[in-house]
Amino acid sequence: QVQLVESGGGLVQTGGSLRLSCAASGRTLTYYTMGWFRQDPGKEREFVASIRRSGSSLTYADSVKGRFTISRDNDKNMMYLQMNNLKPEDTAVYYCAATYVNRVTDSNSYAYWGQGTQVTVSS
Repeated sequence: QVQLVESGGGLVQTGGSLRLSCAASGRTLTYYTMGWFRQDPGKEREFVASIRRSGSSLTYADSVKGRFTISRDNDKNMMYLQMNNLKPEDTAVYYCAATYVNRVTDSNSYAYWGQGTQVTVSS
């Protein structure tokens, strides 16, 4: 019912910043809680951040607190992840996802996924 496309990934040095975007089509984002997940080769997909429909309830993984900021603009059907002070450990493919349910840190709760955008952080 909704299609998601990530963009904004790239290669940055340690300490740099990137802003990821997730564009939705087919159905307005206002119906969904949104999340960002990431996965490095050989590792499990892990939760990064989530934002509820209204944008007032935010959840972050401990590893990114204070560095990443999730936001959304329902009028534009967009969701964002501002990533600051990036570390090599942040290197991964980043995915946006949408869910109707409330278990926002669980990837199994999300029914819709984008294709991912690569983020690489080097020294």
